[in-house]
Amino acid sequence: MNLEKKTIAALDPGRDKCGFAVLHQDGRVLMQRVIETSRLEAEVQQAYAAFAFDVLVEGNGTTSKAARGRISKLLPGLCIEVVDEYRTTDMARKAYWQANPPHGWRRLLPVTMQVPPVPVDDFVAVILGQRYLEEHYHE
Repeated sequence: MNLEKKTIAALDPGRDKCGFAVLHQDGRVLMQRVIETSRLEAEVQQAYAAFAFDVLVEGNGTTSKAARGRISKLLPGLCIEVVDEYRTTDMARKAYWQANPPHGWRRLLPVTMQVPPVPVDDFVAVILGQRYLEEHYHE
């Protein structure tokens, strides 16, 4: 990827929902959300219009091939890079608790024993994007 390019998108594809994020090449998260898989094209198109990303990084999970086909059809010129999803769910749970520390009695329990109350697919997408950036921008 050319160093002049400023943003990348990252996708954690899933059967019912996907994690989606846009990151600046310096690692800043510009947008992250959980989207319905049925709205994949609309959400990607909207983010592409807003951020003009040059690359979409996608996790290599079981539904990645189908998602990749849908995005390729939508944006034929977009470069799609596949990234290993190994351990991203565990990392995303940890990131969730760092961003949303437990309150009340829950703060007394180790977060490793708690399940986040919302899906963390968006945090997975951010981690996938960070993995890609680390591999391609850090010397």
